Amino acid sequence: MELQTISTVSKNFNISTRTLRYYEQIGLIQSIKKEGYAYRTYDEKSIIKLEQIIILRKLRIQLKEIQLILQNEEASIAIGVFQKKINEFSNEITALSTIKSILEEFITRLKENFEVKISSGLLADESMLKIIDSLTVTKINFKEEKSMSDLNRANETLSKLTDVRIVYLPPATVASIRHIGGLPELTTASELNNFIMNNQLAKIKPDFRHYGFNHPNGEMADGSDHGYERWVTIPSDMEVIKPFEKKEFSGGLYAAHAISMGNFEEWNWLCDWAKNNPEYEPNWGNPECMYGLMEEHLNYINLYTLNVEENHKWQLDLLIPIRPKVK
Repeated sequence: MELQTISTVSKNFNISTRTLRYYEQIGLIQSIKKEGYAYRTYDEKSIIKLEQIIILRKLRIQLKEIQLILQNEEASIAIGVFQKKINEFSNEITALSTIKSILEEFITRLKENFEVKISSGLLADESMLKIIDSLTVTKINFKEEKSMSDLNRANETLSKLTDVRIVYLPPATVASIRHIGGLPELTTASELNNFIMNNQLAKIKPDFRHYGFNHPNGEMADGSDHGYERWVTIPSDMEVIKPFEKKEFSGGLYAAHAISMGNFEEWNWLCDWAKNNPEYEPNWGNPECMYGLMEEHLNYINLYTLNVEENHKWQLDLLIPIRPKVK
């Protein structure tokens, strides 16, 4: 099997290069730098492992648990992770089945008498409460064979966002740091943390915010090494020294969706939401800077001061610039 470039793998597996780079960053897969080429490539071993990761992610297994499974050959590890997930799903299925059954009973009662008026009396009716109390959980048959196409359809259904927030980001003065090549997310994170510590930013601006985005956006061309830029908001009269650069962020309206660190496949979900929303449309920016999309570290000041290193404890807001549709 020939080496595949990061852009080829991204297209073949419908997975963002941001996600691929993060998997490499936390040690799930490895890329190979071929002599004479600027971009990452992946061998057959990494492709097979990536296929396993994608299937496990579609099964809603968390990245920290995927690391446990792939780093241990003992089947007991995987069984424990899968059983825990089954228990979580069983509780959700029980709750949703109960709610579904109650709604179906409400529909039946209302259809029996179209003249009945919705009031607190209907929902407080003693007979209705007895019906609710006696409802049994719908049993779901899991014994039929499930194929990969079934899993893909289930994943597509569950991947539609319902928790997008519309937020306004205020204009701000920022200190910017950018690095190109290698793993720039890690390099810029280290430099930014040193900047915050050396300038005692947590004391002079305790409400500082932290944004990040690709620059340049490696997904645009041949998959060659991308760059990553980070911003931290600073007092407007504060001076910065190289390699940092002082910039002005104009702010604006954004669609926001919170994720746990590493769940970057949800970028696609948010983009689909923005493209299909009846009230708002994407307000795309500079293609070189990820079209204006950004990632904001949530509660960063507290996590920074606590020196939290476990990636799964970090949360990000995925941000897409939007504007109201002209009607």
